[in-house]
Amino acid sequence: MELESVKRYLEKGGGGDDDKNKSTMEEMPTKFFERFIMQGLRVDLSEPGRVICSMKVPPRLLNAGNFMHGGATATLVDLVGSAAIFTVGAPSVGVSVEINVSYLDAAFGGD
Repeated sequence: MELESVKRYLEKGGGGDDDKNKSTMEEMPTKFFERFIMQGLRVDLSEPGRVICSMKVPPRLLNAGNFMHGGATATLVDLVGSAAIFTVGAPSVGVSVEINVSYLDAAFGGD
């Protein structure tokens, strides 16, 4: 694939100029991904500097291998990590500069 083709593919969201998903993607609510990833998350413990959560892995977060997508895991780490920052009184959080996730085992649907 040529570099220009790759650029067009990414900028069009995977489709061409007649991409049928384009209008629905532009109409998606703000903060869609946070809600998509975090729906079903339960906070088990919240104390200064620490937040512990749990959830059953829903089918919407599974990848082609039928286990939780690594991107969904990294997003949860980012969002819950931001929540932990709020517990120590930070008025707001910024942008994550670096996230390092070590995957010990796969999380399958329903786990």
